[in-house]
Amino acid sequence: MKTQLFSALRLTLAMLVLCCVLYPALVWAVAQLAPGQGQGVQISRGGRVVGFANVGQKFDRPEYFNSRPSAADYHADASSGSNKGPSNPEYLAVVKARLDTFLRQNPGVQAADVPAELITASGSGLDPHLSPQGALVQVARVARARQLDTARVQALVQQQIETNPVGPDRVNVLRLNLALDALAPARR
Repeated sequence: MKTQLFSALRLTLAMLVLCCVLYPALVWAVAQLAPGQGQGVQISRGGRVVGFANVGQKFDRPEYFNSRPSAADYHADASSGSNKGPSNPEYLAVVKARLDTFLRQNPGVQAADVPAELITASGSGLDPHLSPQGALVQVARVARARQLDTARVQALVQQQIETNPVGPDRVNVLRLNLALDALAPARR
């Protein structure tokens, strides 16, 4: 019994060192190689931090490009999906309500033209990107709300498309909206 107790204590001590010291140190070291050294990539405007490049924010005013819906209500400390599947009646009702709202805010857009990302939340609930189609389908509304030429707003979206060598092209909604404000400030 004594040998089993010492073996268990040695294993416990080894796991404590591994899990509480070595693993966190390794994660920290790898994070130092990432942009922002693990603190996130801050986006500033006028000397003030306005957001993070990789964390979605809520934009729902007509003069801005809308973000992807968030099951976590855009709280980074509560990152999560809804855990409701496509056959769940509550989930279907939420998606239908989002679609109806989007169509009401974007007259002339047909339901078939609305990308799924604009009416469904991402797995983390904090996706900062849209597909180019997700941004382009909103151009008419944004141009109308800002009294800008549609072609000018469409060109701005095209300029903001980030090519991704390992995945689909995407548009960062925060950066797009900041570029839009630089082009023509929103009326308050």
